[in-house]
Order: sequence, then C-alpha cells, then structure tokens
Amino acid sequence: MQSNFEYCLNKLLAPSREGGFVNDPQDPGGITNHGVTMKVWEEWVGRSSSEEEMRNLTIDDVAPLYKARYWDVVGGDELPGGVDHVVFDCAVNGGVKRAGRLLQACMGMEQDGVIGQETIIGTEQVEPQDLVSEFSQRRLKYLQALPTFGHFGKGWTRRVNEVEEEAKQIV
Repeated sequence: MQSNFEYCLNKLLAPSREGGFVNDPQDPGGITNHGVTMKVWEEWVGRSSSEEEMRNLTIDDVAPLYKARYWDVVGGDELPGGVDHVVFDCAVNGGVKRAGRLLQACMGMEQDGVIGQETIIGTEQVEPQDLVSEFSQRRLKYLQALPTFGHFGKGWTRRVNEVEEEAKQIV
C-alpha cells in the first residue's frame, strides 16, 4: 500500500494538535514539544534531557521517532488509507496498545493491542470509511471516560473529529 506517513505526520504536527512546546501542569505527560514528552525523548536518545533541549526540538528531530515508535509499530504502511491516519494519531495521543485495541474492537477481534498480520488482514475485510467512523467513535468514547476529559475534552473531541474527516479524504 502507499505510505501516507508524511501526510499523517504533517497533520499530527499542526499547531492545533501536537505542534509546539507545552508544559501544562494538568497534563500527565509533562514537558512536551511537537507531541513528544520529555520521557519519550529521553528514551529515544538514551540520556537525560532538559527543558531547553525540549524547547529546541524541531520537526526533523522528532520525525524519525514518530516513524519508528508509532507509524511502524501500528503497521501504518500496511493499513488501508485513512485507517492509517486515525490509528497513527490515536497511537501518538493515547498509546500504541490503545490504538491497537480500539482497531481490533472495531472488527470484533481479540483485543491484545498488537497490530499484526491478522489485524491487518481484518482491516482489508471492512469498508475503510466505515472502519474510520467506527474507530473514531470508539476513540472518543474512550477519551470521554478519562478523568482528564473535563480539562482536555473540548480539544480531544475537536481532534478526533478533524482526524476522522481528514482520514475520509484519503480513503
């Protein structure tokens, strides 16, 4: 399948989503830039980081991390167009396992959170537009149940809706 990684990454890193530096005390992720938390960055580079380093991260710095830790892990290049976008965005925002479980739930599969060949084959048996819609509904329901929804819910809801619409454009 055609890789939509660049498209999906550009949408993900838009200022209204993961673009820019944030240090919201109510965000359990803490210091974050371009959607990458300090903890994830430190794991990626194999050393301690600083607020200054985090502030100075560029898209070129974080793109390989997104490709390796999220896109490749969820099988982005193997998922149908559009489905790749919603799953990738969810993996970044809520975790790779969560994205896998939501995708598997959409198809009535065992929900181990690992997007392997069985899951990939399952996605090919469902109309991509329908799968994008079902995934987005399940993702929003999951987010609404989080204790931080009161603080972040408006932005999360907007994000899920925008990602769903963008995904339907590339199905």
